[in-house]
Amino acid sequence: MGKVDENKRKKKDALFNTAYELFTTKGFNTTAISDIVEKAGVAKGTFYLYFKDKYDIKNKLIAHKTHELFHAANLALAASNVQGLEEQLIFIINHVIDALKDNKSLLNFISKNLVMGALKSALLTGEDSDTELYEAFLKMVEQDAYSYEDIDVMLFTIIELAGSTAYNSVIYEEPLSIEQYKPFLYRTVRLIIESHRMK
Repeated sequence: MGKVDENKRKKKDALFNTAYELFTTKGFNTTAISDIVEKAGVAKGTFYLYFKDKYDIKNKLIAHKTHELFHAANLALAASNVQGLEEQLIFIINHVIDALKDNKSLLNFISKNLVMGALKSALLTGEDSDTELYEAFLKMVEQDAYSYEDIDVMLFTIIELAGSTAYNSVIYEEPLSIEQYKPFLYRTVRLIIESHRMK
């Protein structure tokens, strides 16, 4: 990476990190683009080289932070001996939920957008590693003892369910605390997976 590219990456990272800090402490609605660039120490024009507006940086941040969550879960899965699609997906979901449980400001920022962040991030960010989760999922499906139908629908449903219910369970403890709720969630995940198995 050349000096110019390195400089661009540092400025983009500074904008990303500053926006995340301000959105999670000051709030999205009360944070202006001028606040972000001032705190990041970059010119306002630099912001518009990378982002269209405040909503664009927020969407890209959600995608980026979600990617980090699933990347960490995939690394943990690779280091484990967990086998089989069912157990692997539950391992990943559990890892992500535990990370969000320990970082409520991140959970509030992502809100219920795990699906958008996890599956749509390549469209939003153009980052070359953003297909990692989906490719890992396809590999798990391929290596499983069973064959599955409508795998995109299966993955969407599982992540949507886990994201929205975990949010309510962690933040509001509704219908139960997250630790009490996990067995119910994972039982439902198993049923979803089973319903997609080809007979």
